[in-house]
Amino acid sequence: MASCSRSQVISLYRMLIKESKKFPSYNYRQEQQRPLAPSRGYNQITYALRRVKDSFRENLHVDNPKTLDMLLNQARENLAVIKRQVSIGQMYTAQRTIVEETGVHRDL
Repeated sequence: MASCSRSQVISLYRMLIKESKKFPSYNYRQEQQRPLAPSRGYNQITYALRRVKDSFRENLHVDNPKTLDMLLNQARENLAVIKRQVSIGQMYTAQRTIVEETGVHRDL
């Protein structure tokens, strides 16, 4: 495979981010420590989204074309896996858990 351009890498990164945000299930999500806004609760990000960002940051300074091609092929494979998991998650939706319910605050 020919060496990839910066625009191809950015395009793949954006596709991975976009697909990672589509996970419907709470089981794939983890709450961040700081709230988005007081009334909106906590921002939830998926494990896949965190992994995509971490992987791209970790390999930001890779210069070797062979290594870069290998990493991009691996990212393309991961994109396919994420797309499959999102499709499966949307086909077999589960009942929402108490943790997923928004706007419900109970005092104990």
